[in-house]
Formats: sequence, structure tokens, C-alpha cells
Amino acid sequence: MRLRAADATTIIRVLLGIVAAYMIIYKILPYFVVLLIGIVIFLDAIDGYFAVREETKGRIGLRAYLGSITGNGRFASEVREAKHRISKKHKYGARMDVAGDRVVEYTFWMTFTYLNIIPILILFIVLIRHSFADAFMASKGTSSKLKSRMARAVYASNIGRGGINVVKFAAFSYLALVYTENYPIAIGYVLTAVLLIYILLRGAAEIYESTMA
Repeated sequence: MRLRAADATTIIRVLLGIVAAYMIIYKILPYFVVLLIGIVIFLDAIDGYFAVREETKGRIGLRAYLGSITGNGRFASEVREAKHRISKKHKYGARMDVAGDRVVEYTFWMTFTYLNIIPILILFIVLIRHSFADAFMASKGTSSKLKSRMARAVYASNIGRGGINVVKFAAFSYLALVYTENYPIAIGYVLTAVLLIYILLRGAAEIYESTMA
């Protein structure tokens, strides 16, 4: 099986996430860690670009791809069609992307739990949410196939996808600085609560969609 650029991107962001966690634990270059977390999340946001670029044989550049994700870009329809073809040709790709997301997210949640920054109950909630939502969603397909208005608005819309990445970056970066730079923990709890609510809403949307006929 040939390693596609999109899959290589997933592997790279997983490795960078683990490196970032290691640096947090040992308080190595705290503000560089924030940059590293940003890179990990950015790679998650654009790994689809590499798949689309390969499918369209380089016709869609990064600027065109980023413009298309608003749904109104010049190449929006072409990008959607390319993603649909990719989901049929490389069915494992979407699942690998989800697996990469989970490994990175679990790495950070477990790190902050290990460092006693957040209660272990939060880790349990996240693990249970992802386990059930991913299992239900696997029976349905990928998020690109979501049909209901609720699911697409909360989970598959550009606002939903972009919003979760912004909140993850803010929460994980701040919690890292709580441990390494003694930032006030209260703000960290607020960001964690917002992220947890966001995660639960998206999980509910996945389960709701997967149980629809």
C-alpha cells in the first residue's frame, strides 16, 4: 500500500503531538510547545488538501483549497467531488484521519491528567464519548456523508470543524502554560469546559446521525 501525502501528514502530526506532550511534561521551551500544538492542529485542518491535490493532479493549490472550504470558493464544487471520489478509492484514509485525531487528543488529555492539571473524570468522559461516537459513526461512513441539518451544522460544517480546532488549540496551549509557566488555572478550567461541551455536542450529532434510517 502506497503511503499517500495525506496519510503521511497524519503520521507526522501524531509524532509531533507526542513530542509536544513530552516537552510539556519536562517543561522544555514552553512557548515553542504552543507553536508546536498550533502546527499539529493546522496539519489536522489541511491534511485533506494533500488528498485533494493528489486526486486533482495538482490542479487545486493550497490557496484554492482553503478558499473552497467556505463553500463559496471558485473550486468548491470540484473539491467536494474530489473528496467524494477519494472516499470511495481510499476508504481507509478517513478512518486513519480519525485515528490520528484520537491519538493526538488522547495524548494531550492523558498528559494533563497525569500532571494533575485536570480531573481524571474529564478523561473518562472524553474516552467514553469518542468510543461510542466513533463506533456508531463507523457504521454510517464518514462525516462527509452526514445528511441531517443538526449533524452537518454541529459536526461537518466549516464553522463546526474550524471552531473545534480553535478551541482545542486554546485549551491545550493554555493548559500547557498552566503547568510550565504557572498561568492561572481558572481560565484553563473555563477553556476545558468549553472544549468538553463542544466535544459532547459533536458526539451527540454523530450518534444522532448514525441512528437515523
